[in-house]
Amino acid sequence: MKLNQLNPQEENVIVHKGTELPHSGIYENFYEDGVYVCRRCETPLFHSKDKFNAFCGWPSFDQEIPGAVKRNLDADGRRTEITCAACGAHLGHVFEGEGFSPRNTRHCVNSISMKFIPKAQNEK
Repeated sequence: MKLNQLNPQEENVIVHKGTELPHSGIYENFYEDGVYVCRRCETPLFHSKDKFNAFCGWPSFDQEIPGAVKRNLDADGRRTEITCAACGAHLGHVFEGEGFSPRNTRHCVNSISMKFIPKAQNEK
């Protein structure tokens, strides 16, 4: 598997499990049609149709592409981390039971952990 080169800010979040500041990511209020892929390995993670505004400061999705995201309990046992199933890149956290969407699930993802591929490019 080919892994993309990461800049220091990307590495802090993706490799060292950091978090970008709320309301700072490029995809927080971005609603184009396409697919979000892992910045590190470009595995498709989320479809744009599953993105919603949870007003939390980070992009939110109520469903991942099947098999693309792994869930792991954080070391403190309080939250569930989500990572790219292909390369292990830290994406953010998943929360359930909040009532923000019909699926009752919120994948709270760092923009810096993803790249967006517009639908037109994705269809080629």
